[in-house]
Amino acid sequence: MDDVLVEKVLRAVELVPAGRVVSYGDLAALAGTGPRHVGAILREYGGSVAWWRVVNASGDAPQHKRSAVFEHWREEGIPVKPNGLGCRIADHRVDLEELGRAHAGAIADLG
Repeated sequence: MDDVLVEKVLRAVELVPAGRVVSYGDLAALAGTGPRHVGAILREYGGSVAWWRVVNASGDAPQHKRSAVFEHWREEGIPVKPNGLGCRIADHRVDLEELGRAHAGAIADLG
């Protein structure tokens, strides 16, 4: 896997503040890849970042990780939707313009 791409994705996740989420697609747009590739990067390398802040476009958490995700969300003040699948992404999505600016600075050393 491309080390620079991995680093771009991980640095973006590190910039998402507690109590906020970002979608796989949002991260993909920042890093210049696709959402599934972002998921693969997080699956393989995401253990050291706040992976629980990354959701699908509907705000849903991965099924196999939901209990762990929801535990983190309780600590961060993110309520789970009534359907039990994730959060209301419109209420908790990080400011994407701000994230984009911060990310540009965070990856400047990658060339």
